[in-house]
Amino acid sequence: MTRPLLAALAAATLLSGCSLVPDYLRPDLPVPALWPAGADPAPQAKTDKPLLGDMAWKEFFTDASLQHLIEQALENNRDLRVAALNIEVARATYRVSESDLFPHLDAGASETIQRNPRSISSSVPKTASTTRRFNANLGITSFELDLFGRLSSLEEQSLEKYLATEEARTSTRIALIAEVANAALTLFGDRALLNLTNETLGSRQASLELIERSFQQGVSSQLDVAQARTAVETARVNRSRYQRQVEQDKNALTLLVGAPIDETKLATAGDLGGIHFVEDLPTGLPSEVLLRRPDIAQAEHALKAANANIGAARAAFFPTLSLTGSFGTTSTTLDTLFAAGTGAWAFAPQITMPIFDAGKNFANLDSAKASRDIAIAQYEKSIQTAFSEVSNALTAKSTLSEQMKSQSDLVAATRDSYRLSRARYERGIDNYLSVLDSQRSLYGAEQDLISVQVSRLSNLVTLYKVLGGGVS
Repeated sequence: MTRPLLAALAAATLLSGCSLVPDYLRPDLPVPALWPAGADPAPQAKTDKPLLGDMAWKEFFTDASLQHLIEQALENNRDLRVAALNIEVARATYRVSESDLFPHLDAGASETIQRNPRSISSSVPKTASTTRRFNANLGITSFELDLFGRLSSLEEQSLEKYLATEEARTSTRIALIAEVANAALTLFGDRALLNLTNETLGSRQASLELIERSFQQGVSSQLDVAQARTAVETARVNRSRYQRQVEQDKNALTLLVGAPIDETKLATAGDLGGIHFVEDLPTGLPSEVLLRRPDIAQAEHALKAANANIGAARAAFFPTLSLTGSFGTTSTTLDTLFAAGTGAWAFAPQITMPIFDAGKNFANLDSAKASRDIAIAQYEKSIQTAFSEVSNALTAKSTLSEQMKSQSDLVAATRDSYRLSRARYERGIDNYLSVLDSQRSLYGAEQDLISVQVSRLSNLVTLYKVLGGGVS
């Protein structure tokens, strides 16, 4: 009997290499081969320079204050911690699926004590009796031979889900780096606006004092005094607003970092002009960039998992062979449990053939195929979304630099206008309203310049993120 059993096991092992999983073919990119012509003036051809998205984050974010904040966030942020723990859950789930491919061997020992009443005793005279039995065994319970690849398909599905969670963690990490950088830039920008407002308030207060003295001397009118006081109070309102925004920016940054921030290590207000990011590296072609993004890799792993699930659904149409066996010893006394002649074994192969299930297997197969088609659509949508994000960031990059220069020129022009208006007022040529208008224009232009500075730096951060920036 042993030889046929071994032959059957060998044949089953050979058959277990069968797989009904469809061959995986990566869908074609549902986007153009090049970025839009107006998105980036730089050539899109291949170059020897490294791509912008291949840089490690410390090489891109060279400012010491930003590096400190990002390092804190990578260590303490709770969302990133959850993403890392999700990997552990997926890894454990994969190991569970992998273990189903191997037999599970269990050891057991038991003692049975049974009392037989006198009424059923076969002895003469009839007497009650008590029997004992001791057992020790090793057993395999319902080990399924993977003849048609059902278990291996499920194991492949779990593996792809595990790999998808790893990509999700990478995507979360890159997004966190970008969010921290943008939150810090917002804080620096609002600090610069607060600093500008304080300077403007001081200048307007000095003007108000000068006009009040002129009014007392009969040179200026009461209208000039009222207009100057209005400008002062407007600056005070703006100062309160920017003070509130700075504190809220700190709170948002603290939440992202996941720990109290050390303000002594943050850039001081007005240091926006000293923050520089890499701008002159090529972006690469869509096929190089998009397939490297972790969110797209995550979508592709989800597609592969759905594809593997079709193999498991197909295998359900075929017979299932499971093995149950045990080997051990049995004795009526504990001291003779392992003596010669006490050995016992059992072997119970079982085959199950689906005959009628009211269309359940067909429904499961249809569901698996539909899930695969959904995963394809989601994968293609993630590529289209990524293409749009990169195109928008490149378009903004090509215009923000020009806008920055134009805004700087506007500030210089309004500053000259304010200087001339003030000189004409002091000579008695114009009234104070023209000075006030020039002053407001200068303040607004300087505010807009700070906003453009923040937008330009933030756009570079976004571009680094959407290009799948390195995270080492």
